[in-house]
Amino acid sequence: MAKNDIDSRRWIDRETHRHWLAAEGLDLLEFYRASCLPGGGFGPLDGNRELASQTADTLITARMTHCYALATIQGVPGAATLAHHGVVALAGLLRDDQHDGWFATAPHDGFDEAKQCYIHVFVALGAASAVRAQIEGARALLDDVLAVLERYFWSEAEQAYVESWSRDWSELADYRGANANMHATEMCLELADVLDDRVWHKRALAITHRLIHRVAADHDWRVVEHFDANWRILPDYNADQPDDGFKPFGVTPGHGCEWARLLLHLEAGLGLEAPDWLADDARQLFDKAMNESWEADGQPGMVYTVDWRGTPSSTRRRHWTHAEAAAAAAALADRTSEARFEIWYRRLWDFMRDVYIDDERGSWLQELNAELGPDPHEGHLKPDLYHAYQATLLPRLPLTPTLALAVERL
Repeated sequence: MAKNDIDSRRWIDRETHRHWLAAEGLDLLEFYRASCLPGGGFGPLDGNRELASQTADTLITARMTHCYALATIQGVPGAATLAHHGVVALAGLLRDDQHDGWFATAPHDGFDEAKQCYIHVFVALGAASAVRAQIEGARALLDDVLAVLERYFWSEAEQAYVESWSRDWSELADYRGANANMHATEMCLELADVLDDRVWHKRALAITHRLIHRVAADHDWRVVEHFDANWRILPDYNADQPDDGFKPFGVTPGHGCEWARLLLHLEAGLGLEAPDWLADDARQLFDKAMNESWEADGQPGMVYTVDWRGTPSSTRRRHWTHAEAAAAAAALADRTSEARFEIWYRRLWDFMRDVYIDDERGSWLQELNAELGPDPHEGHLKPDLYHAYQATLLPRLPLTPTLALAVERL
């Protein structure tokens, strides 16, 4: 089938679909205005759009700052106020003035004082988007967090980011994680564009070469998540926690999809300097993830995790895995013009529309069980718009530049 024939059939080339995505994105932005805390930062919402906690959460605040900065660039009224609210909290309330770096939450009795790479890369992502949106204080915040990332988290010897430190930076954890490095890759791609500095592309390539072209390729295109300090694989890590939200046992197919998309953004950003394997690896990651997760337990949708044989470990249905799969399918359809990726894109959006979008109370359901009912532990929370909102943006944009620049064209 010719490229033009495939393009003419793609949903993303149809005005109605693009308008639908834009409207859904605006609905998400409006819903999450309620997550703004009067005392600073943002907190998680429950199913009824009420704050589930009065304690500012750094990850949520950074992601909200990123999303509302993107909305500011697009011209959404009121978004700049919320993006600035996030920048102020990240520069003050959530920052450790004594030892430097960022806490996971605003300090309170018994809170976790560890310094996590995952948190810091999202602070940098939010700051970079806010810089592009010309939010007051954003450039100082970005300079601050990048200095911390360079001093404590980037390992030149390992060509990757380390995971976490004690509060005073005296003790480095002996764990290395793919999840933090995946989002660090996302951060690097945006920094390459926002700062106009290709050194960040080179860093993203080094990370993906290690974790995808070497390790995932050697494990039948399953993304390996957990390593020790010497990058030895920990195959049984969290074997008793297949449902863990950030470090579950085994393989997370949603991350395979997310990595696939990031590889295509990296390839496009590198241009003529891009190695041939990036696109090939992206195809392999997506195919493996979808083949092992979609209806793997006989129920609709993607299972959350599988073991090293591809057998479902956690049959939860998390909204973000489907959002990332849809964004990856759109990217692969754009890059390859293969009709099968368009088929996946439509199938995923039909599923997300039918299952996750909450017509009665707004936003998306985020944690469901295998029968597509609310998960008893987390199913009524709606803490975050990041994955869902980006899923409404990414299919409408080119593979390069990254979101903070590309949304200016919408």
